[in-house]
Amino acid sequence: MTSMDYRSTRHQVARTARPDAEASGKLYLIKNVRHLRATYQIRLLAVLAAESGRRLVLKVPADCRYSPSLRELVKASGVIRREAL
Repeated sequence: MTSMDYRSTRHQVARTARPDAEASGKLYLIKNVRHLRATYQIRLLAVLAAESGRRLVLKVPADCRYSPSLRELVKASGVIRREAL
């Protein structure tokens, strides 16, 4: 996994992201969408999962489509998995 370009708010406070749930070595991010992109939240959680030796599980509907950038991130990271809602 490549390094992360951390961003700040307009008040120079570091942006962060939290998973929706954590259990048994996994970070869960739940999204009820039809199309999902590699957002800053997903990229940051993937880096955090990789650094802590855990997996990031994206719980999305079965018909959810990943953008090309997210498919690339899934392959490159090795820590992102998909589960159906």
